[in-house]
Formats: sequence, C-alpha cells, structure tokens
Amino acid sequence: MASKKVSPRSPKSPAKAVKAKKGASSKKASPFRVLTISGPNLQLLGTREPEIYGTTTLAELHEELFEYAALQSVELDVMQTNHEGIICDAIADAVGKYDGILLNAAAYTHTSLAIFDALKATRVPCVEVHLSNPAAREAYRKESMIAPACVGVVSGFGKDSYILALAGLIRRLAQ
Repeated sequence: MASKKVSPRSPKSPAKAVKAKKGASSKKASPFRVLTISGPNLQLLGTREPEIYGTTTLAELHEELFEYAALQSVELDVMQTNHEGIICDAIADAVGKYDGILLNAAAYTHTSLAIFDALKATRVPCVEVHLSNPAAREAYRKESMIAPACVGVVSGFGKDSYILALAGLIRRLAQ
C-alpha cells in the first residue's frame, strides 16, 4: 500500500492505515483478508454533520469493525485518506494481499472514474459502503460512479453500514 502505516490517532499522515490488533482475531487461521478504505473527510466523523453521519468517530467505527472481523476470523486492515490517488494506489496494491475491499469513497463516489477504473482493473471484490443513504440526499449524490465496479452497495444504516457491508462481503467471498 502506498500509505504509511500509522496509529489511528495520528493526524499527521494523509493516509491513515492500521492493522488489526494482535489478539483481536481468533487463533484459527483467517480465511479472508479485507481492506477497508475510508475516503475524504471521514476523519472528521463524530463532529461533522452529526445529524447526517452520527456522533461515532472513525476510530470508534474501526474498533467495532475490528471486533466483528475478529468474531468472523477475518483479518482486517483499515485506512483513511483525503486523496483520490492514494485510494487508487491502495486498490491496486490490494491485488494478491487482500481477498476483498470495503470502500467508502465519500464524495469521490460521485465523481471518480479513476477509482472506478482501479476497481475494474484489479477485480478485487469490493463493497461500496456509506453511513448515510445517498439516494435520499441531494440530487448530485444520487449517482455512484463506482457502484458498477462493486459487488454490492450498503448505505443508510449509519455505523452499522460497515458491519453489514463486511458481513455481505464475507458471504460473497465464501461462495
């Protein structure tokens, strides 16, 4: 991955990535490795428009996702970046390292042919995930440029969207 691995609390890196904590996963071998990518402005969760996105921080959301992944014996890495090219690099670097991707491309969902092309080129199964329901929001948020390159989309369930997306991805990978 092009991003530097740092603590989820470190505000200095434009791309924040953390590996699942040792001891957080079960002792049996993980059947799947999943990368979760959170896009622009998601580092502001908890304070950014709480009426839309809730009050859970990204670190808290990731902690819940790690707990669920551990229960499923899934190895999970997470990252956050505000930069489109870093998202594309992470998708490209996922080939051979990860079995699947959870992607909240945030605003890039509606504008990025580059992310769409990266997903299509790598063919790593990806679930698009959103805290809010873009279809119920402003007109410019109703169309996803990346959804056609994904195996599924989960949105509108707040922080639970990530758990539901991971559950769906695990089922898809197990087929």
